[in-house]
Amino acid sequence: MALPAPGPSVGARLPERVAINTPDHPESATPGSKGSPHVAAGGGAVEPVDAMMALAELGKINLAESDLTAVLERVSALTKSSLLGVAEVSVTLVTDGVAGTAAYTGELALALDEAQYGAGSGPCLAAAEKESVFVIEEMSHETRWPEFTADAVRHGARSSMSIGIPLHSTVTGALNIYATESGVFDEAAVELARTFAGYAAVALANASLYDTTAALARQMAAAMASRAVIEQAKGILVAQRGISPEEAFQVLSRASQTANRKLRDIAQAMVDGARSSPEQDGPQE
Repeated sequence: MALPAPGPSVGARLPERVAINTPDHPESATPGSKGSPHVAAGGGAVEPVDAMMALAELGKINLAESDLTAVLERVSALTKSSLLGVAEVSVTLVTDGVAGTAAYTGELALALDEAQYGAGSGPCLAAAEKESVFVIEEMSHETRWPEFTADAVRHGARSSMSIGIPLHSTVTGALNIYATESGVFDEAAVELARTFAGYAAVALANASLYDTTAALARQMAAAMASRAVIEQAKGILVAQRGISPEEAFQVLSRASQTANRKLRDIAQAMVDGARSSPEQDGPQE
C-alpha cells in the first residue's frame, strides 16, 4: 500500500524520557536563512537528494510489508538527504508520557535526543507535546532550554528543527533535524520537513502498523530491543577497532547498505558472531 500525500498539517529510537520562536511570540519562530551545502561525513559538500525524488521514495513504501522501525528509519534517512545543511535526523515517540528515539541517522541526533530526555525538556519534547514546529536558529542564543542548548553546543550542533507528529490519543512524536551550522532552516526547509513529518504520521496511523495502542507498544518495545542490539554491536566495534561510537555506527550503516539488510540484522549477526568467535572483527563493508 502506497502512502497517500499528507495534508498541510505536520510530520524515526523509543520511550524515555513548533510555532517557530521569535522574541515577541515564544510559541512561534522565525525561519532561518537559506541552508548551506549538505556536508558529507568526510567533510565535502554534496548535493542533496531531489525533494520530489525523496517523496516518491516514501510513496513506494509498502506499509503492509514494513514494520514501524523500518518506516521511521527510511523517513529519517530521506529527510537527512533532502535538506540542505542537515547533519543528522531522528524520530522521537512519546507514549504514556515516556519518550524515546525510534530511529536515528547518526550518533549526534541520538545524543541530542537523549540530552532532552534526561533534562525533561527541549524542542523535540515540546514539538511532540504541542504538535507544532520549533526551530532554533542558533543554539548559543536560545534561552528556553539552556541545559539542552549547552549540551548541543558541546556536541557541535548549532541549530535544530523539531516538528510534531500527530499520531494517536496516547502517542505523540516529533521529527528532529540537527545541523552543525546556524541559520540553516528557511521557510522552504520548514515546509519540506513538515511534508516528511506528515508521511511519518500517515505511516504510524496506518492500521497495518498498529491496530491498537497495545500493538504499538509492542512495536516500540521491539524497536527498543533493536536499538539495544545495535548498541552492543557498536561496543564490540569500538573495543575491537579502537574507533569512536559514531564511527562504529557508520560501519554498521555501510554494512547494512552494502548487504541490503536491516541495520539491526547486521548488528545481531555481529553480536552473535562475537559470542561464538570473540576474535571476529566486525562486518565486512
